[in-house]
Amino acid sequence: MLPISSRSSSRLVVAALSALVGATALSGCTNRLPALPEDPRRELTGVPFFPQTIHQCGPAALATVLGATGVTTTPEQLSPLVYIPGRRGSLQVEMLAAARSKGRLAFVLEPRFADLQAELAAGNPLLVLQDLGALGIRRWHFAVVVGFDPDQDVLILRSGTERRRLERREQFLHTWKAGEYWAAVLTRPDQPPATATGSSFIRALTATERYLATESISGGNAVALARWPADPLVLLANGNQAYAAGQLATAISRYRSLLAIEPTHLAGRNNLANALLDAGCPRQALAQAEQSASLLPADSPLAAAVNDTLAKARAADANASPSTCSAE
Repeated sequence: MLPISSRSSSRLVVAALSALVGATALSGCTNRLPALPEDPRRELTGVPFFPQTIHQCGPAALATVLGATGVTTTPEQLSPLVYIPGRRGSLQVEMLAAARSKGRLAFVLEPRFADLQAELAAGNPLLVLQDLGALGIRRWHFAVVVGFDPDQDVLILRSGTERRRLERREQFLHTWKAGEYWAAVLTRPDQPPATATGSSFIRALTATERYLATESISGGNAVALARWPADPLVLLANGNQAYAAGQLATAISRYRSLLAIEPTHLAGRNNLANALLDAGCPRQALAQAEQSASLLPADSPLAAAVNDTLAKARAADANASPSTCSAE
């Protein structure tokens, strides 16, 4: 066999690429996507569209999902927050942090197509990460899923410079899999996603607190309590909010509801002891503080707080005059 020169090798590469492009084009002709006029029954037609500029799919996609939640912004305004020139793109962590800075909760979904469908049905567009590369070359791309037609098995996306890009589910799943099925939903603080849990909602609310008004935090906690009344983290958050507002009776009630569900919840029991102390109930507070100390692991990050509460409860109980606890 004759050796292949570099020029011959280049010709072979070009030929291979041409063949690949031709095969792809031929495949497209034999597997043509159906025409899908806009239909609010299968897509979120009101989601805005920002065509991306070069390498700027991150800011464009983020502006799209933020706009759908009522945030007025542009890719140009978001670019300094998420675009990394050295990478010629954006990373998921920057995208989520920028969303929070605009007062929106950010949720990363479980890697399930069914969850994507559930969020679309609830009216939430999805920020997704795809790999649009070929021949082993990665080309990461952020897009926004705005619809799914189950009859045609086709997804509808705001993607790149296309306001309504149609992709068969098989094609979408292939590009989505490379990004480990990463998808995120952005919501207002008082609007939990369809697939959220009480704990995930409270964690998202807590991660965004620094950007939210007190009323928004209170509203989010109230919505969470109504939707997940038996979730320990929801009860803890609502108890802490009531305690901070000086609503001791409400705080004590929330903490006790939490402990009825999860008796070994260390933070909840320690906070209950503190609330009882402030309510003028040193004996009851000491009982809770002693239980907290008995539950305390040796390496617990709450050790200092629990021991401090126990010391205060002992001192208060030793100096207490006979009285009736208003919290009982």
